[in-house]
Amino acid sequence: MGTMLYGKGIFINRCFDELNLSSPGLVKEVHQDYVKVGAEVLETNTFGANRMRLAAFGQAHNLKAINHAGVKLAREAAGERAFVAGALGPLGVRIEPLGPTSFDEAYAAFFEQAEALVEAGVDLLILETFWNLDEVRQAVRACRAAAGEEMVIIAHVTVNDDGTMSGAPIEVFTRALDELPVDAIGLNCSTGPKPMLETIEQMAHFTNKPLSAMPNAGLPVMVEGRHMYMSSPEYMAQYARRFLQAGVKLIGGCCGTTPAHIKEIRSEVRSMQPMTKQLSVTVEAPQARAKAMPKVEVADKSGLGKKLADGKFVAFVEILPPRGVDPTKEVEGAKLCAEAGIDCINVPDGPRASARLSAQITCMEIQKRAGIEAVLHFCCRDRNILGIQSELLGAHTLGVRNLICITGDPPRMGTYPDATAVFDVDSIGLVNIVNNLNHGLDIGGNPMGSQTALLIGVGANPGAPNMDEEHRRFEWKMQAGAEYVVTQPVFDLQMLEAFMKRVERFKVPVIAGIWPLTSYRNAEFMVNELRVPVPEHYMERMRLADTAEKARAEGVAIAQEMVEQCRPMVQGVQLSAPFGRYSMAIEVASAIGPR
Repeated sequence: MGTMLYGKGIFINRCFDELNLSSPGLVKEVHQDYVKVGAEVLETNTFGANRMRLAAFGQAHNLKAINHAGVKLAREAAGERAFVAGALGPLGVRIEPLGPTSFDEAYAAFFEQAEALVEAGVDLLILETFWNLDEVRQAVRACRAAAGEEMVIIAHVTVNDDGTMSGAPIEVFTRALDELPVDAIGLNCSTGPKPMLETIEQMAHFTNKPLSAMPNAGLPVMVEGRHMYMSSPEYMAQYARRFLQAGVKLIGGCCGTTPAHIKEIRSEVRSMQPMTKQLSVTVEAPQARAKAMPKVEVADKSGLGKKLADGKFVAFVEILPPRGVDPTKEVEGAKLCAEAGIDCINVPDGPRASARLSAQITCMEIQKRAGIEAVLHFCCRDRNILGIQSELLGAHTLGVRNLICITGDPPRMGTYPDATAVFDVDSIGLVNIVNNLNHGLDIGGNPMGSQTALLIGVGANPGAPNMDEEHRRFEWKMQAGAEYVVTQPVFDLQMLEAFMKRVERFKVPVIAGIWPLTSYRNAEFMVNELRVPVPEHYMERMRLADTAEKARAEGVAIAQEMVEQCRPMVQGVQLSAPFGRYSMAIEVASAIGPR
C-alpha cells in the first residue's frame, strides 16, 4: 500500500493512514489493482493507525474514523473475491524496559485500534513488522481481547539478514511466537525473499502453527530521487514456490510488492499444490540453552562497591574531562585527591552538552596513572542502543566498573545547539540495559555467553520542582536495578531530609552532591539557571564576601557545614571542584573526619 501510494505521488511525510478519509478513491484504487491480479487477502490501509503514530500527525482524534474507513474501502474493493485483514503495526515508541511507554499503555493503544477494526467488520487481524517480542505480546493480547476467540489473528515479525530478531536467535523468537494465542505466525518486510526463506525453513522446526511469509521486493535503491525495489516479479514468484516447498501456507509481499509481483506469485502458486512434506533442513540444536546469569554481588564489582556494601562513608570528587587530548592536569588533580583520602573520581560525560575528551578514556587514564577508582557518567544523548551496549561492554573490559546512568543534557544547552540528540532511551532504560548486561543478556534479552560486573548508579534531584514525578522516576530506577544514588547539588538541609524520608524504603546508598560556591554570582547561577534552591542565609553570606578570596573561603565553609549536617543521613558526598580548583574540594572533604 505504501509503495503504491508513493508511486501515485503521495509524499512520504504524509500520514498515509489518513488518506482513508481525505483520498478514499486513491486507496480503493490500490486495493482494486491487487484484487484484479488475484490477491485473496487485502490488508486495510491502517498499518500506522494507532493513537501514538496518528498523534505525530495531529490525527489521533480521527483514530476510529480512519480505521473504519480503511475497512470499508478494502471491503468495497474485495467484494466476494477476497478476505479483508485489519492491519496493525508497531506503536512507533519504545516500551518498557527501554522506553517510557508501559506495557499497560501499549496494550491500551493496540486494543483501541483492534476494537475499531473489529467493529468495522474485518475477517481477520494481521500484525506486521514487529521487532520487539514484548511489544508483539501486548499487541496479541489486545487483539485477542478485542476480537474474541474465534477470529483469525496472524502475527508477523521482521528479522535481520542473519535471521535474528533484535538479537534473538530463530529458535528463541519462534518458540515465543508459538506460545501466543494466534492462528499463524511468520515474517514480513526484512531485506528480501532469500534471507526470509532461510529463516522460515528453520522456524518450521520450532512450531506447528501455519507459517506466513511476506518479504520485501528486495532492498530499496534511490534512483533519481525515488525509492525503487529491485526484485522483479519473476524473482519473487520463484521464491513463492520455494516458500510453499518449505511448508508456508500464506504467501504475499511487503514493501515494493506491486500488483505485477502478486500476479506472478499467484500464477506460480496455482501451478503447484501446497506440499505437506517439508524439505529437509538441518538445524543445529544449541549445546545448552543459556539463561540469565546470576549477577556479581555489589561488593565484588569494584572497590567502591565493597565500601558501599560494607556501609562505609565515601567521598567523590568531580573532575571534568579536558577539552583537548591531554588529560595530564586532570590526572594530577586525581593524584592530589587520592593523597587526601578521596575514594573515587567522578567523571561527567559531555557536561552541559560540551565536546570534551571521552569520559571513558578519562576514567581509564585516571585509574591507570593516578591510582584511584573512577566513576563514569554515562549519558543517553549521544548514543543509540547499539552504541550504548558496545561502550558499556568496552567500559567493563577496560576496568571502568562504576557507573552513573543519566539521560544527559540536550544539545541546545551546549556550544553546538543544532547537534542531533539520540535519546533512544532515558536513564531508566539505560539502567535496564546495564542490568541485562550484568546478567549476561544483550539489549534484546538474549544470552551473550559472558557478563559484565558494572556498579549501577543513578541520579536524583531532592530539589525537583515536581517531587511526585521525581519520586516515580526514582522508583522505576530502583526497579530497573539501580544500586546507589548520587543527588544533584544540595544546599537546603530540610529538602534533603524530606527526600531521604520518601526514599528510605528502598534501602539504597545515597551520595549527596555538595558544591562549594565561589562567588555571589555563582550562587545566583545555581538558583536561576540550574534551578538548585539555595537558602537565603547562604545567599546573604556569599553576598557579603567582598573579595574573590573571601568568597571562595565562605563557599568552602558553607560546603563543610553541609557535609557535617548531611553526614548522618547519607552514605557519602560528591564534591565539585569548581573551575578545576581541586584544592577546594579537598578542603571541603577535610570536614568529613574519620571514616
